[in-house]
Order: sequence, then structure tokens, then C-alpha cells
Amino acid sequence: MSYLPPVEFVTKMVDAGESKIYMGTRDTIIRAYMAGAILALAVVFAVTINVQTGHPIIGAALFPVGFSMLYLMGFDLLTGVFVLTPLAWLDGRPGATIPRVLENWGKVFVGNFLGALTVALIMGVNFTYGFTSEVSDVGQTIATVGESRTVGYREHGAGGWVTLLIRGCLCNWMVSMGVVGALIATTVSGKVIAMWMPIMVFFFLGFEHSVVNMFLFPLGMMLGGQFSIADYLLWNEIPTVLGNVIGGLSLTGLTLYTTHVRTQPKRDLSKSKREMHGPKQDLAA
Repeated sequence: MSYLPPVEFVTKMVDAGESKIYMGTRDTIIRAYMAGAILALAVVFAVTINVQTGHPIIGAALFPVGFSMLYLMGFDLLTGVFVLTPLAWLDGRPGATIPRVLENWGKVFVGNFLGALTVALIMGVNFTYGFTSEVSDVGQTIATVGESRTVGYREHGAGGWVTLLIRGCLCNWMVSMGVVGALIATTVSGKVIAMWMPIMVFFFLGFEHSVVNMFLFPLGMMLGGQFSIADYLLWNEIPTVLGNVIGGLSLTGLTLYTTHVRTQPKRDLSKSKREMHGPKQDLAA
């Protein structure tokens, strides 16, 4: 079969979470590094399309190419492990403890950040001919994005922080659906289609993705964006990470696990039938 029924692919989600907890540190960081780097390059690809065409929907429609590539290669994003590894703990898998789940998150965070930062440095050179000329149009757009997504939120105070949190939740609702999509299908084309749809939605709607931001903000600062590291952390990365955890785990991971693995016992309809027929018999008497 090219499509797995929910009870099977949700079990695969738990298996995947368990395997990531047991994965060696070297492999975890390498896979996370490559995931962060590929996703960062996909962001450049999408922003370049937006600048050159003036139609953001085209960039959003093509951005998932990076997500598809990294998951087909077996690499890991922080937003994905936020959903998968807690399910292994919830399912009682041996060795899947909260400290080990958090340890996995920390390693993937480091790998994703280093990968995204590497591409940010490369793109900084690329957009400025080695920092010897004016920033290109694409680079200026990225710098502007960095300002609007930090200082822009800060201007709204607590409301801006809550908005960031909500957009982080909505982002990983969609992104984690893409992660699940890679497990639903057993063919390359099926996996890509299942991943493509929710990733396009998240990117076009401008939701906040912690790994994408690990690339956008360092590069934005290199290219002259008017915001600080403190702005980036307090007014983007921290609430975005929290939102990614909450949204992915609650709206995707727990809902699928609860209804397809910890399924509620089937209703006893025989009692209901007796209750329905009882009054009719009494009426006949």
C-alpha cells in the first residue's frame, strides 16, 4: 500500500520518537545541522522568488522543496522532535524519560542553529560580494523581515509577545503535519505531496518557525537590520520556540496519539438498543 492507515503511521511516529532518543550525539547533531542548513537555503530560495516575481504565493508554493529534501534524507528539525520524542515517553517506551527528551531537543537545537548560521554567513558573503558592496535586493528584504519580526512585535508590548506565541503554535501545527506526512506515505511522490501542503500554508501565512528564524535573524543583523540579539531572543526566538512546542505537541502529536493509539473503548450499543425497544414493547402491552 502507498498509504498507511492512521493507526499504523501514528505508531510509526512513536517509533521514530524512540529512535531519536537513542540516537548517538554525533548523528543527532549532524542530521540537525544539515536540516538547519537546507531549510535556510530554502528560505533564500523562496525570498528570492518573492522579490523577483512580486508574488509571495509563488515563493510559498516552492518553499516546501527544502523541507521535502531534508526529511527524505532523514535529517531532523527541532519542530519535528518537539512532536515525536514526547510520544515515546507518553507511550512508556523503555529509556524514554523526560530528561532524555529534553537532551534530544537541546542537541537538535544546537545542530539546527549551527547549520542555519553557516548558511547565513555564506549568504552574507553572497549578497555583498564578500561584504565589499551594497546589499542585494534579496538581502535588504531579509534585513527588513528581521526588523519587522522583532521590533515590530516589541512595539505592541505584551500583545506582540502573545501574538508571537500564537503564530508559533499555528506554525508547528502545520509543520508537524508535514512531519507526519513523511510517515503517511510509502512512496517518494506520496511523501512529498503529503509534506508539501501544510508547509506551503505555514510559509504563506507568515507563521513563526524557530529554525527559519535561526537563519533570518543572524543574516538580517549581518546585513544591517536595526535590531539586537536581545530583540531577537526576547521578541522572537523564545516565544516562537514555546509556541512551536505547544502547537505541534497539542494540535498534532497528542491528538493523533490519543485517538489512534490510546483509542477510547467502543461504545456498547446493545444496551442502547434495549432501551430503544423497551418502550415500544410496553406500549404494545
